[in-house]
Parts: sequence; C-alpha cells; structure tokens
Amino acid sequence: MEINIFRNARDAVELQPGDVLFHEGADGDVMFAVVEGEIELSRHRRVIDRVGPGGIVGELALIDPAPRSATATARTVCRVVTVDRQHFSFLVQQHPTFALQVMAVMAERLRRANVAAEPVR
Repeated sequence: MEINIFRNARDAVELQPGDVLFHEGADGDVMFAVVEGEIELSRHRRVIDRVGPGGIVGELALIDPAPRSATATARTVCRVVTVDRQHFSFLVQQHPTFALQVMAVMAERLRRANVAAEPVR
C-alpha cells in the first residue's frame, strides 16, 4: 500500500543511513511518511519490515498511547515527512481515503506479524 499524499511535501527532512527515527519502547506522538529511501523496522534487534517511498512508519503512535513497538532506522539516504496528531486529524477530515490507507497499512502489518508468530510445522 502506497500513500502518495506526501510525495511533494516541502517540509521533508533528510536522513542518513543509520539515523534512528524512533526507538522501540519510546513514547511517540508522530508518524513519518517516507518520500524517498528505505526505513528498516526492527523489534528486539530483529528486522521485521522495510518501508520505502509511499510508506508510513510510527502510525500506531497517533492512534494508541502505548510505547513504540519497534525501532525505525534509515537504511539508505531518506526523505521523510513528520505527521503529528493535528496534521493527521486534518488529513483524515480532508481526505477520508487517507484514513482507509492508514488502516490498510496497519492491517497488512498485523497479518504479517500473525504469520511470523505462527509455530513452524
């Protein structure tokens, strides 16, 4: 699922390989939209996902106040847009399909986590 509403954003921030957007267990109040590059998500130091242009990371922080469930690290030179709760609410109101896209991303990640958690047969 690609969310391209941010592709022309002028407020994108550049990250270098190895830069950390957020750490597992930290409090969160923003999500990030990946405009360019690749972000790696890891949990307990194990890579669980890679997110490229059109993807989002940290979206749970805008919906649930629990600590971050993963660490997000730039794998390549990246450009990301920070989305806080106010901006997120605005986008949901102005672009209802945006909310559906975020839910689709969350559902896809949950399905992959469920498959990964299944016992090996």
